Amino acid sequence: MSDEPSRNPLPFEPSQKRKKKSKSQAKPVANKAKAKSPAKPDQPKASTPESMTIPDQVSKRMLRRMALLCGIPTALGILSFVVSYLAVVNLEIELPNVAVVLVSMGFFGLGVLGLSYGVLSASWEEDSPGTLLGWQEFTTNLGRLTSAWREAREAKKS
Repeated sequence: MSDEPSRNPLPFEPSQKRKKKSKSQAKPVANKAKAKSPAKPDQPKASTPESMTIPDQVSKRMLRRMALLCGIPTALGILSFVVSYLAVVNLEIELPNVAVVLVSMGFFGLGVLGLSYGVLSASWEEDSPGTLLGWQEFTTNLGRLTSAWREAREAKKS
């Protein structure tokens, strides 16, 4: 994979890592002279809830993809029950119950995968709409996600 420090952070990514404070540590006494001095420009800005929210354009892009990639298989899963019922009642076709359940479960499973792929295949860059299928965005975003998981696991160990 690519080297993480060389990539540009997303606008809604936290700019600094949070460190847990142990309860036994005493709170440092704030110096009034330091409190009045302006913040140094080389220090990262503090993360505020507003800066960590997903931009509206990006969330709408994710929502559209999730609705399409989850909605269609879920609708087909529900429709499979209706079609099988009509086939059994009106056409008198004998369908095994296991077949109906497996087909509907397959569609519902595709719906769950569609939710995940919908979020990860959307471009997380605010000004970049991304591609139609979103495979490039999916690989990029999955790499970001797995590296964040690794960092969290390593931070938990130490």
